[in-house]
Amino acid sequence: MDDTQRYLCEAIELAHDNMKRGGRPFGAVIVKNGDVVATGVNEILSTNDPTAHAELTAIRAASQKLGSARLDGCAVYASGHPCPMCMAAMRLAGVGEVYYAYSNEEGAPYGLSTAEIYTDLARPFGEQTMRIRHVPVRLQSGPDLYVEWNRRQN
Repeated sequence: MDDTQRYLCEAIELAHDNMKRGGRPFGAVIVKNGDVVATGVNEILSTNDPTAHAELTAIRAASQKLGSARLDGCAVYASGHPCPMCMAAMRLAGVGEVYYAYSNEEGAPYGLSTAEIYTDLARPFGEQTMRIRHVPVRLQSGPDLYVEWNRRQN
């Protein structure tokens, strides 16, 4: 068994353990330079937090352990196909590689696929099922938000 398979098996074992505790069947492992930095499981049911996906709980733990919001050089191994939210978070954090064991197609018969969300997000904003509108409001007093951000960074 190679390292990729070993880390994916670890993610699947985490998912099984999470199910035994009443959670959803998802686990994730984050690896950097051959070392497991953090793991996570789906905590949606135990926390009532819709963002508590396995990949995100692992990202939060890895960021704390590494002392950085950047996870450059890290790889994520997930039991299931990461949803768009998790994929975006991994990109924003600088994760370089993502591997998953179960596909959206495999999860679909069990209500565990996010393929429809990916399809919806590929449409222009005006055609998506969620209403999304740009309304360029600015405060009447005080500095512009982004100009002030830039000033404080320099």
